[in-house]
This record gives sequence, C-alpha cells and structure tokens, in this order.
Amino acid sequence: MAVKPFWETKSLTEMSRKEWESLCDGCAKCCLHKLEDEETLEIFYTRVVCRYLDEEKCNCTVYKERKNLVPDCVILTPKNLEDLEWMPGTCSYRLIKEGKPLPDWHPLLSGNRDAIIASDHTVTGKVISEDFVHEDGYEEHIIDWAGDDEELI
Repeated sequence: MAVKPFWETKSLTEMSRKEWESLCDGCAKCCLHKLEDEETLEIFYTRVVCRYLDEEKCNCTVYKERKNLVPDCVILTPKNLEDLEWMPGTCSYRLIKEGKPLPDWHPLLSGNRDAIIASDHTVTGKVISEDFVHEDGYEEHIIDWAGDDEELI
C-alpha cells in the first residue's frame, strides 16, 4: 500500500513549516504587482515584479527581511489563506486549499525545479522590475498569462 504524500493527507493548517515551504512551486507569480478595479474588485496582474525578485531563480533575494523592506509584501500563512483569491489558479497553496491536485510539473512531484521551468509556469523572461516602471504606469503592463487559467495545470 502506497503512502500518500503529506499534501494529500494534511490540511494546510496541519503542515509543518518545512512542509509548508516545500509546497511553494517557485513560480514567483505572487511577486507580480497586481492592480484592483475599485468598482468590480477584479484583480489584474502586471508583468512588473518586486525589485528583490531574482528572475532567473524565481526567489526573493531578501526572503528573511522581505516584510521589513516591502511592507506591502504578503507573507502567506495558514492564517491568511482565506485571502488567496488574488493568487494565480496554479498556486499550490490555492490548489490544495481548493482540494485540487498539484500539477505534474510541481517540484514535489517531478523531483526537481527544472520541470516547472520547462513547463513555462515561472515568471522568468516575462517580467520587468519595479525599478524601471513608474507606479502610475503599471496599467501599461497588464498581462493575462498569470491568472486563473486552469488549462495551464
């Protein structure tokens, strides 16, 4: 009898810190700046990313200090999971919360980070740092490849 992986047997709130961190697929889509329509509350993703994102590695260069350096940075925790509607449909935390399986390219299933890169589900090569875009110009950088496209999974 095969043992089920932790993400299939535990809720997000039951996971250890190590399990929680390993659930992140490393796509870096959460680092994209988003715009919200004040009337409809619709979220629009932009290709503008946080200045601290290493685009090639898809990780934060100041991970431990990110909240101090970027006060608006949202640190995902089991306590704020109800606010995941703004996360992309391919986000592992969102998928698990919604009772959906992880995609085949997820590092926990593929065994390496190369699969997600090969699947083209990261921001690598598609983004621009906020250092080069004025905040009033974010609308010019709205994209449609980072949202809820379930076909990507």
